[in-house]
Amino acid sequence: MVLFLGFVAVIFLTQKPDPVPTLKERHGDLAAGGEWLNTKAAINGLLARLRAKPNDNQARVLLAEAYMQEARVTGDHPYYDTAAMQLLDQALRQEPENFEALCCKASLCLTQHHFSEGLAVAEKAVAVNSRNAFVYGLLCDANVELGRYPEAVRMADKMNQVRPDLRSYTRVSYLREIHGDLPGAIEAMQMAVQAGYAGLEQTEWARVMLGHLYETSGNLGQAEQQYQLALTARPHYAYALAGLGRVAQARQNYAAAIKYLQEARLTVKDYAFADELADLYQQNQQPAEARQMAREAITMLAAAANEADENEAMGHYADRELAYAYLKTGELDKALEHAQIEYERRPDNIDACETMAWVYYKRGEYATAEKFMKTARRTNSQNPMLLCRAGLIATKNGRPAEGQALIKQALAINPYLSLDLAEEGRKLLAVR
Repeated sequence: MVLFLGFVAVIFLTQKPDPVPTLKERHGDLAAGGEWLNTKAAINGLLARLRAKPNDNQARVLLAEAYMQEARVTGDHPYYDTAAMQLLDQALRQEPENFEALCCKASLCLTQHHFSEGLAVAEKAVAVNSRNAFVYGLLCDANVELGRYPEAVRMADKMNQVRPDLRSYTRVSYLREIHGDLPGAIEAMQMAVQAGYAGLEQTEWARVMLGHLYETSGNLGQAEQQYQLALTARPHYAYALAGLGRVAQARQNYAAAIKYLQEARLTVKDYAFADELADLYQQNQQPAEARQMAREAITMLAAAANEADENEAMGHYADRELAYAYLKTGELDKALEHAQIEYERRPDNIDACETMAWVYYKRGEYATAEKFMKTARRTNSQNPMLLCRAGLIATKNGRPAEGQALIKQALAINPYLSLDLAEEGRKLLAVR
């Protein structure tokens, strides 16, 4: 999990920006409204400062921050994240202990899923300034992703002691969620939304996170309300549209769900939208479209993974997502290959272990799946998908009573659990 990216895995390539990274025009709905005019004015002002004073490090770091935010808004991570890293490396060559540049670089490393590198840079930053809340958030995120959960909790506590705000509350929410406290996670995310300014991307992202927590808890009405509120405050917000698509999917209104996901995909080129559309087309009896979307998702992910393998400094590691994508197409050897790459990168992370467990389950290697599932459940997460998978694995390992109990628990938390997984669980309960 990277909190500033949230529950949706945002996958993207990198590419070389212009020698002097410049702002690209927005198009379509993203170009409407005053925010874009303000963004252009601010960034053009920073570019003018750099042209006048090429050694203006403050302007360089501010421009990098602006480009990182523009990547979030537009989804054009290939250009803007690479441009931001170029600017930050230039700044740090001039000032190796520039705190703001170190924090931005750590954040960018985490965005790219270079978690060990992100942790190392964040540790440099906290050595420069130990009284800043944001750096503890970075340390929290890095430790979560590397599976060092007690240290992540400690960093989140420090962050809240220094400055309780939207960013600190989102960390608390996620840590509560993975430790099995869904009501507490919802409470903290509500506090995050209330601490933000309506309409800002960060605030509406937190609102989408809140909606997803309601989804996880099976409360579709509350989830839908949060997504609608996000769209009211920030029209055409892709992740709120995708949330409404998942709500429609849970209600088996596949045509409406497809429409929402298609609209989201027009705004942001996120592999997750293609992946979700593949499921929706399959459920809507459109197998050709489902195959096309599944292959498109794999193409996007494979390109990102290859880029990261060839460029240690940049490029988004996407092996966990690739493992699940290959499971959907039945390519089990490739699924295992990428699950193992992700696991070797962070063997203590519960998500990486869950991926290994599920790949081995799909391969029929149930004893091995059990070993990884045990590690995946070590934080006592009550995520219904994890519980259902654990129940299926326990059943296949000769413990049907335990397996049934876990599946019933998962479906009690979320009756609208991912349809294929829920169906497999219900079939097992029916024959016992």
